[in-house]
Amino acid sequence: MLHLGEKIVIVADAFEQSLPIGDYGYLIAYDRNPDNAFDYVIRVPQANRNFYVTAEDIEAEENLLVVEAERATHEALIDYALSTYNEKLFHHLMNGEDMETEETETVSKEGLSQAEFIKQVNLRAWI
Repeated sequence: MLHLGEKIVIVADAFEQSLPIGDYGYLIAYDRNPDNAFDYVIRVPQANRNFYVTAEDIEAEENLLVVEAERATHEALIDYALSTYNEKLFHHLMNGEDMETEETETVSKEGLSQAEFIKQVNLRAWI
């Protein structure tokens, strides 16, 4: 639940009431009426208006900033993996694969006999 006076961002307009999506506002009241579909009353300074909104229409600004920071970090890591040709890091970022499982596979390949190793190389060459 959001707190009174908290800075919020409008992310949707469920009831199509011409909310300024993307603008910020402040939570000024809870709507306690059980017969009403709205949860909060917000004040949007740019529109110079108060709006009744549902909980799904707004998001705390702090939460949106955290999500945006994580997304930017993820994209920067992908760019780094591509620029340095780090295939393991790229697959880890894109697929969520564990880097440790790939290392165990390489260790198990070292324990192969020479005949099994040649067989594995021929199979990969055929594919």
